[in-house]
Amino acid sequence: MFDNIKEFFRTIFRSRLLVAATVMVLLFSVLIFRMFQLQIIKGEEYQDNYTLKIVRERTLNSTRGNILDRNGEVLAYNELAYSITIEDNGSYDSTKEKNKLLNAEIADIITALEKNGDDIINNFKITVNDNGNYEFTVSGSSLKRFLADVFGQASYSDLKYDKKLGYNQAEATADQVMDYLKVTRFGISEDYAEDMAYEITVVRYAMSENSYQKYIATTIASDVSEESVAYVSENASKLQGVEVIDDTIRKYNDAEYFASIIGYTGKISTEEYESLSADNGNYTLNDVVGKAGIEQVMDASLQGTKGYEKLYVDYLGKAVEVLEREEPSAGNDVYLSIDKNLQIAAYDLLEQEIAGIVYSNIESSGSEMNIPITDVYFALVNNNVIDIEHFSDENATGNEKAVLQIFSGRQQTVLSSVTSELKGTSPTAFGSLGEEDQDYFTYIINQLKEKKILLQKSIDKTDEVYQEWQSGTISAQEYLNHAIAQNWIDITQFTIDEKYSDSTEIYEALCDYIMDDITTDTGFSKIIYEYLIKAGSVSGRQLCLILYDQGVLAYDAEEISSLESNAVSPVSFLKDKIKNIEITPAQLALDPCSGSCVITDVKTGELLALVSYPGYDNNRLANTVDADYFASLNTDLSKPLYNYATQERTAPGSTFKMVSSVAGLATGVITLTTQIMDKGVYENISNHPRCWALNHGYTHGLINVSEALRDSCNYFFYDVGYRLATNNFSTSYDDATGISKIQEYASLLGLDETTGVEIEENDPQIADEYPVMATIGQSNNNYATIQLGRYVSAIANDGNVYEYTLLSKVCDSDGNTLETFEPKVRNTVDVLDTTQWNAIHTGMRMVVENLSTFDNFPIEVAGKTGTAQQSPNRPNHALFVGYAPYSDPEVSIATRIAFGYTSHNAAEYAKNVFSYYFGVQDAEELLNGQAENVGESSNSFND
Repeated sequence: MFDNIKEFFRTIFRSRLLVAATVMVLLFSVLIFRMFQLQIIKGEEYQDNYTLKIVRERTLNSTRGNILDRNGEVLAYNELAYSITIEDNGSYDSTKEKNKLLNAEIADIITALEKNGDDIINNFKITVNDNGNYEFTVSGSSLKRFLADVFGQASYSDLKYDKKLGYNQAEATADQVMDYLKVTRFGISEDYAEDMAYEITVVRYAMSENSYQKYIATTIASDVSEESVAYVSENASKLQGVEVIDDTIRKYNDAEYFASIIGYTGKISTEEYESLSADNGNYTLNDVVGKAGIEQVMDASLQGTKGYEKLYVDYLGKAVEVLEREEPSAGNDVYLSIDKNLQIAAYDLLEQEIAGIVYSNIESSGSEMNIPITDVYFALVNNNVIDIEHFSDENATGNEKAVLQIFSGRQQTVLSSVTSELKGTSPTAFGSLGEEDQDYFTYIINQLKEKKILLQKSIDKTDEVYQEWQSGTISAQEYLNHAIAQNWIDITQFTIDEKYSDSTEIYEALCDYIMDDITTDTGFSKIIYEYLIKAGSVSGRQLCLILYDQGVLAYDAEEISSLESNAVSPVSFLKDKIKNIEITPAQLALDPCSGSCVITDVKTGELLALVSYPGYDNNRLANTVDADYFASLNTDLSKPLYNYATQERTAPGSTFKMVSSVAGLATGVITLTTQIMDKGVYENISNHPRCWALNHGYTHGLINVSEALRDSCNYFFYDVGYRLATNNFSTSYDDATGISKIQEYASLLGLDETTGVEIEENDPQIADEYPVMATIGQSNNNYATIQLGRYVSAIANDGNVYEYTLLSKVCDSDGNTLETFEPKVRNTVDVLDTTQWNAIHTGMRMVVENLSTFDNFPIEVAGKTGTAQQSPNRPNHALFVGYAPYSDPEVSIATRIAFGYTSHNAAEYAKNVFSYYFGVQDAEELLNGQAENVGESSNSFND
């Protein structure tokens, strides 16, 4: 037994396996020990070393400065909020893997955000329209810059035909860009729903704009809820590069009153980055900058100075430890010259005046421009007060479903009729169609032009068939077939293989495109609704009830019951809502629906109010753009994004007559004692213009310049124009001579150039033809309200023409004044003596004394009314310029109500503004939220 055991061990020790086994055991022991040391003894130390090995520097954004009125009332400020950022800092084995994982992560975040009532930031230049189609939100140079960025080119000129894509990049449609981004660049799976794929594209594109800058995070959502913050925190271990940061959002007080001045902020665009960073290297592609108004003009001052911090981050990009930090410096505060309370009062009074004009002309037998109630009903649909898309929603009310059923039946009839005209064997000449059918085909042709299918630049206007179409003697079918034959149709815009198609196939494809388009096109549907409403097939009662169904009007059981039981007529109901401004003139977008007012301190040239009606809520455009709201603003027929005070130009009408008075007196063609007999018809020029008084059966008789201003006598000023053109009858009549003198004195009064305000302003236009007509504010005179405001201020103060500014001062965050602004005297009109100025002032005072709206008004006001016709089919523009007090002018006003019927409406509004400013009437009585009682508005000329 013992010998056997001994032999066994002797055999083992002699074996070569022993050496190998021994070595293996030793090595394994060392390995076990080392693992124990690494994992247990020094595990925490090594983990810390691994975690802290990445050092990153990131920018700390400064707090944007506030914007305040002249009295320190805050108009724009910042509010603390949370934002979610994402940084492309993951490691992937391939682009395919990166796209799959990153897209999935973004989809998860979007789903969580939307579940919590939050949205992603969407500054993408493509949106989904009401018809579910992609369309660009920009045009012109902005679209060119966007296309260059999409296809990775330095400029638009570098874009070219791409064989793989099968189209010219410079001519890419919104659908083609989306397909390229989703499939080629970002690899977004077709498994995602279309709306999710779109939102993933929005985020991926925003991230790509920062892709060349290391450690630059992209903000994908701002002002998020606590629930969304919790989601990111709870899922921090698996959300690559995603963080919640402390941030601020821009807020605006009394938004609609000041939006046209202040503008709004938003994420910097590529174009803006290139422009701003050229002068200031601190801008990044993730910055928020001013997009319009004072926010944009004063961006550099409002921005402040960025700070930074160096920190350790882990493998997920999460901050672990701060190594170094420099705090950012807050931006400067900008004070405006505007008086907040005056601005708000002037805006509300203007809305009340416009509402009164609309109210007084609805179903008014005495109005020369009566507004039919069916036009009011249709306005609710046409300007999207009522959302017709909601009629087909699963949650649509009974009223909505009933209207949709009526519409659907009529739509089928209309579509059949259009198909018959396009494809039938006996199409009807356009001129022989009924009014409704003409409207349908006019819309179809205009859409083909707008979508660049029917190429306007290619059309030969001398072509015989084209001229027949213009005269209405051929059908749309004939015209479109001819357009194809003449290569006026871009067939690449609709699905067809050009190589193998003849003209018949092309026409068939075009017809199919047209029918598919108008079946879902909202604009075409609105024409159908218009005629249904006119015919009474869709009733006013139904539409009024839908205002409650869709939340346009606050729910009121009693009023709804009255409508449903016929206790109140829809006409009375709707007029009452307009009178109480529950339905605003801007919502209806009928004539009138807009207006403007400029109030100036005539002694200093300071702008006290700059009103543009209607306004908009810039809170919904700042920070994260409300895409639906922005789209609605762009389609709103009242044009709320348009600054009517600085951008709208019309003829000044008789408000120009002070210019003619200055020109006549300064050149000596008239004196203070010159009297001219108004003969009614001016015979010295070939068009024989009439004085407006003759249309009312009288003339103004023998009058001087002050009386001519009082009476707004056209004949008197015709003669002034003629005298300027003939050097006071000493030479033959010469247009150029007369115009040059009018231009000289209009320029002296500041009407030759913009006023100097920091926001966008359109150039004025002094007439350059027909001096006789130019003297009464006709010819091609065109001015913005702000330009008339500066001009009347110069009249009031005897010739000081100011360079306007909206700014008062800039202070740092501690309140120290850094810079002050004040209007500068641009020039002084020194061509008149005191008695001549007084003659003009006297005339303006007599104008106001003759206006019944100023009867018993305790403040002496001087002014001039003006009426300007833009179209014989629409009401006249109403204007008034003036100042007060007459004996010692303090403030001036210039106001225009576009399509406001009569200048007396503008004068009444001016009186109410003066009443508020001078405290003549209690503010609560003036600002009562009721349409002004203007009576029936005449549309004739009385000045």
